Amino acid sequence: MTASLRILAGLALASVSSQALAEDNFTPGDLTEEQASKRYVVDIGVAGFVNPKYDGADEYIIYPLPLIGFSRFYLPGFGQVKEGETEGIFIYPSFGFVGERKPSDDESLADTTRVPWAGELGLGAGFRKDWFRAFIEVRHGFNGHRGFVGRGGIDLIMPVTDRLTFVIGPRVDMANGSYMNTYFSVAGGGASGPYNADGGFKSVGGVARASYALTDAIGLHLQGGYDRLIGDAADSPITQNDNMWSVGFGATYRFAWDMF
Repeated sequence: MTASLRILAGLALASVSSQALAEDNFTPGDLTEEQASKRYVVDIGVAGFVNPKYDGADEYIIYPLPLIGFSRFYLPGFGQVKEGETEGIFIYPSFGFVGERKPSDDESLADTTRVPWAGELGLGAGFRKDWFRAFIEVRHGFNGHRGFVGRGGIDLIMPVTDRLTFVIGPRVDMANGSYMNTYFSVAGGGASGPYNADGGFKSVGGVARASYALTDAIGLHLQGGYDRLIGDAADSPITQNDNMWSVGFGATYRFAWDMF
């Protein structure tokens, strides 16, 4: 089936996993002296993304997606676990969102049931040294699914100017059996027959991003990404296209405050 681009507005229609939501690597520019003195520094904004309608779909949609990136984060009892561009180990909150998916969304979903929207909460941790950064995120779902998902990646960080930064690197996604069963299994009785998806690696791919600090508080971000479904996700009769491309553009505003 030839992939088609169907432009549909609205977050409620978005059924793709929103790994871009929580990735920590889009924050541009250095912290000001005042920002660096605060325990919490977070960039919050919104982006418009073109992504597959759901994982494995061959139709694309455009939808708004929140952007959240922590530069400094304080945990009581542990202290400052993320300190701006400081080299070394860091920890940060991780969030995700998966939109509602209905059997009527595509013929390949005819043997499935409606899956409500799902939120995901968890933590990310990583290590940075100069131009190199590696990270892993683990989240637990609620509402639409109650499984665990994870994403790992390596970044090459290339500052072009004091305000413009390029980031590029590979990504790998994982999910446990509960998540995979929710989104890739098919019950018996339909034309495709039963299919049980097990947990494991879900996709491999990469991300390229340009971030520009328009001011000390406002950032602009352009991102392109590619993920290829593998394993049980690729073998599922729900999957119509293993190749998933994405592109998005957004803006963030930086907030800095103290607590505790």
